[in-house]
Amino acid sequence: MKFPKQWQSAVDVIAKIENAGYEAFIVGGAVRDYYLQKDSADVDVATSALPHEVQAIFSQTVDVGIDHGTVLVLDCGEPIEVTTYRTESTYSDHRRPDEVNFVRDLPEDLKRRDFTMNAMALHNSGQFVDLFNGRQDIDAKVIRAVGDAAERFQEDALRMLRAIRFSAQMDFSIEENTLKAIQEHVKSIKFIAMERIQVEISKIWTSPNPVRAIHYIQWAKLDDYLPGEFDAIEWEQVQTANRQVGWAYFCLVNAHDVSLLSVYRCSNKDKQFVKQVLHAYEKLQNEGWQRIDYLQFELDILQTAHLFATWQYITPTIPFEQIEKMKHALPIQHKNELEISGNDLLQWTPKKAGPWLQVALQAALLAVVNGQISNDKEQLKEWFHAFNNEG
Repeated sequence: MKFPKQWQSAVDVIAKIENAGYEAFIVGGAVRDYYLQKDSADVDVATSALPHEVQAIFSQTVDVGIDHGTVLVLDCGEPIEVTTYRTESTYSDHRRPDEVNFVRDLPEDLKRRDFTMNAMALHNSGQFVDLFNGRQDIDAKVIRAVGDAAERFQEDALRMLRAIRFSAQMDFSIEENTLKAIQEHVKSIKFIAMERIQVEISKIWTSPNPVRAIHYIQWAKLDDYLPGEFDAIEWEQVQTANRQVGWAYFCLVNAHDVSLLSVYRCSNKDKQFVKQVLHAYEKLQNEGWQRIDYLQFELDILQTAHLFATWQYITPTIPFEQIEKMKHALPIQHKNELEISGNDLLQWTPKKAGPWLQVALQAALLAVVNGQISNDKEQLKEWFHAFNNEG
């Protein structure tokens, strides 16, 4: 059987485990993607071998999650996570099992998984183990919980949002009983750490069909328990591969509420990006961009703000394709390229340092950007003396 080249390490790991007398299969999302003929870089292996038995087979291993049966194998090229078949007890916190029990039986391991499309296993021979008709559901473009949907969501409430995220990523519908179970258990999302929720929502933002996900969020009333407003109408035109763009737009349609980023545990880098985009958007919407704006904002910030205008059914004064040309046409591309500094100004005047320095430097920057004077130190010195006398 011919598998993708990036799977070779996993195939070799499985062969060694089988040579030692145990079972081993590729499991999870990689199997789903293989059936869909999509690339999948992350390949996980499940085995009947107990963790200490896996460690005995290979010479280079790392205990990355030994309590849950996971050993990282380094012997065969790319690192491969190998996890012992397991069953899980009750989930008191709706997030983690109270107890994990290792088993030798693959079906017991597969039936604890979230959705039928993710509950398949694939042998080195190319044979599928598909106990819950995952391939049939994939063919029908349906997301269906394994077994009792209510039990699956009680085990891990994040699975509700995962089902919705998969629907947006794969353009699948959610099966009726699975969707009904989401609606009945939406309150349990409060047990989930906001960092985990943020990861799922980020994937919704970058999916091919985020509006589908938001329709489901609204229908199930999951938005009653998630910070911010989720309005499908606002997302009808949205499509982006950049999660930061998604979060910026989410803040925009939530009355420019950047505080939502802190609630969802977004990074400081995310916050900085979003603040700049919203600032650029406000300028574009209110007075249009001036030449100084093309200098002060990075190209991706300007392009994102312009994109937001179109998503909001606003026609900007400048065509999108002109943004890059306008920016590159500036005499300088960054304020640090200005040929004078505050020290220069202090040498050219008896004045002591003060707020006037920043005012003068900003005026000089504006004069250069607007083409009123060349970015030349001697010419800027003459300009400054005239500016200083006027001041």
